[in-house]
Amino acid sequence: MQFWEGVRLAMTQIASQRLKSFFSVLGVIIGVMFLIVVVSVVEGMDRYIKEDFSSQIFGVNTVTVRRTPQVNINVDAEEWRRRARRPRITEDDAQAIRAALTLPARVGVLSGGGGEVTADNGRTVSNVQLVGASPEIFAIRDWAVARGRAFSPQENEQGVPVAVLGSQTADVLFEGIDPIGRSVRVRGFPYRVIGVLEEKGTLFGQSLDNQLVAPARSPIRSLVAPRGFVDEVLVQAVDPGDVRPIQAEVEGIMRVRHRLRPAEPNDFAAETADDSLSFWDRISTILFTALPGLVAISLVVGGIVIMNIMLVSVMERTREIGVRKAIGARRRDILSQVLVESATLSTLGALVGVGAGIALAGVVRAVSPLPAVVAPQWVTLGVVLGITVGVAAGVYPAAQASKLDPVDALRHE
Repeated sequence: MQFWEGVRLAMTQIASQRLKSFFSVLGVIIGVMFLIVVVSVVEGMDRYIKEDFSSQIFGVNTVTVRRTPQVNINVDAEEWRRRARRPRITEDDAQAIRAALTLPARVGVLSGGGGEVTADNGRTVSNVQLVGASPEIFAIRDWAVARGRAFSPQENEQGVPVAVLGSQTADVLFEGIDPIGRSVRVRGFPYRVIGVLEEKGTLFGQSLDNQLVAPARSPIRSLVAPRGFVDEVLVQAVDPGDVRPIQAEVEGIMRVRHRLRPAEPNDFAAETADDSLSFWDRISTILFTALPGLVAISLVVGGIVIMNIMLVSVMERTREIGVRKAIGARRRDILSQVLVESATLSTLGALVGVGAGIALAGVVRAVSPLPAVVAPQWVTLGVVLGITVGVAAGVYPAAQASKLDPVDALRHE
């Protein structure tokens, strides 16, 4: 009962002195709001990169064989020169991996470039992502066909000029018209449209639906990779537990093909999504560790302000405290009342900060390509921090109030 009485008195104090109360908790509001907004963006980025980005760029449970790593950070000039001298990945490499693997897996090849696509009705789309791929890529990258069909292994082997369009490309080229069976041209060469992919959305603000996918052995290879070469060989484990063993097998196969001695490093990259995104794990760990420290600075300032406000409040209510002590209030009663008032004030500030943070995170998500996910644990942390700051800030004023002599307090003017 004493606790709720303290809360009621705190609310009465806040209601009677709204402006002073607002400025006293402004530091807490800003600190908690900053925590919610920034951590929501980082949390959203973390989920986005580990789920959407990794599946779209690397594939799920997939080992990607490339000439150089997919992600290159802090690479010096000498290392760039060494990588430039590496042999290119070939279609024969993919065939050798497919033949030598002992574990069940899908093996596909992919090469990419950019260009312009023109429909038979004269419409044109620029900056189209041109992809030369084997049929397995549709399953490896989880590219679902919304209309029509994907090309077959036979069409790929024979190099038939057929194409599957991204949803955006199809809508622009054939607005209001069924594109299946129509013709498009890439660098003047005709391709028959046999399918349209499901909409995939954007990746960091870039559309994933403005693309054209054709068989790797069709004429598109003259635009995306020299004859016989590919950008990537993708190996997807049927069993998720086989990813690392498959990665080891693929490395062994490629080292044998490149005639590398045991002491020589790989002259290719065979990576999983976890390997390629290890840099993000380090960055996100640093951010999640550093952010509470940055927020603590604002909360310390907010706590000092609350402490000063509570000291002023104690001074203003000296006679009231004297009366309470004179009629039997114990020291702990005065101590708990001031602590409850301080904690209530700070908690209200934290709740306002949480609400403002959630609203700002929604604005960031709506107006920018940055994802923002408000996780419940960070909301809870914000409120807990608010309560903690309030209790810590109220300790000194509460101690001062509880030490007041009732006779001296009653004489206070």
